[in-house]
Amino acid sequence: MTKFGVWLAGMLVLPVVTGCAAAVEADSGGRRSASAKTAAPASPAELPADTAGTRATETGGTRATDTSGTRAAGTGDARAGDAVQRPAAPKPKVPAGTTAGYVVFDRVARKVTAQRNAHRAFRSASVVKILIAIDYLESHRTVPAADAALLKVMLRSSDDAAATTFWNRGGKKRIIERMARKLKLADTAPPPDHKPGFWGYTSLSAWDVAATYRYLLDTADPRVRGLILGHLRRSTKCGTDGFDQSFGIPSAVPRPWAVKQGWSGFGTTPPVPCARTSATSFEAAGERAGVPDLGRPVLHTTGVVGAGDRTVMVLLTAHPAGTSWRESVRRTTSLARQVYRSGTTG
Repeated sequence: MTKFGVWLAGMLVLPVVTGCAAAVEADSGGRRSASAKTAAPASPAELPADTAGTRATETGGTRATDTSGTRAAGTGDARAGDAVQRPAAPKPKVPAGTTAGYVVFDRVARKVTAQRNAHRAFRSASVVKILIAIDYLESHRTVPAADAALLKVMLRSSDDAAATTFWNRGGKKRIIERMARKLKLADTAPPPDHKPGFWGYTSLSAWDVAATYRYLLDTADPRVRGLILGHLRRSTKCGTDGFDQSFGIPSAVPRPWAVKQGWSGFGTTPPVPCARTSATSFEAAGERAGVPDLGRPVLHTTGVVGAGDRTVMVLLTAHPAGTSWRESVRRTTSLARQVYRSGTTG
């Protein structure tokens, strides 16, 4: 072949080789994948408001791929048009012997972002006080000063005597029946007939508690919403029974938040009192049919968290019989931290 022929053949082959090289790049794991040939995607500032920073939905630990800014092959640099999957938050690890049910709901994405045993029934402990408050306020257009004071201490400091007052006035189990019907709470049931005064023996699930918060935020009359959430935003560190109620969300999740806690099965005397005790607890543990986890201490942390009350988070836990308050608090707070990260990271 003449020199001219060699030169001409090189000119014909070179563009083909170069094009193939540009269309294939090695990723950070050593695999090769086709490079995107479309224009670079818009920056987050250019995207519609709901797509620039919306979290991906978690369904069993997987998350959607983020394409707004990714690594170039073989380098650590960002290059628009290449895809990379952000690592999902680790799946929460429930301690051995502990039973947990949780739901995290993103009100912007309108999706459940983390869940486990969402419909499993737990005894409510003081979480039921939210339903007691809704039922009372929706049946009373005006609230006398004395009742306003009872609502305040019941919701902020989880006062049992205040809850019992409203429970008896409202017809006891009929409160739960009304609320379950109105809010469509399929997993919620009143205490058994042989324990009509034990409001803490109401059965409910993480799903139904999350649905209750969503009702408050999106459906309830602003007067009802404002009063209940206003008190929950001012939840005190200590309950009026002397137990420290700052476990779970208050210790594991950054503010802002509004919370309602629940505990049962630890006796009436806290191991380390943090306030003067008042009324006798109506949530004493005991073996009775029809009440979930009796004989096991329960610790629940529930509420709305984040700017604009974006996230509803509910964590219900039952621990092995005989588990101390300190150990139950440690387990629940650690799990709450993991559940929050699992439901909001991405």
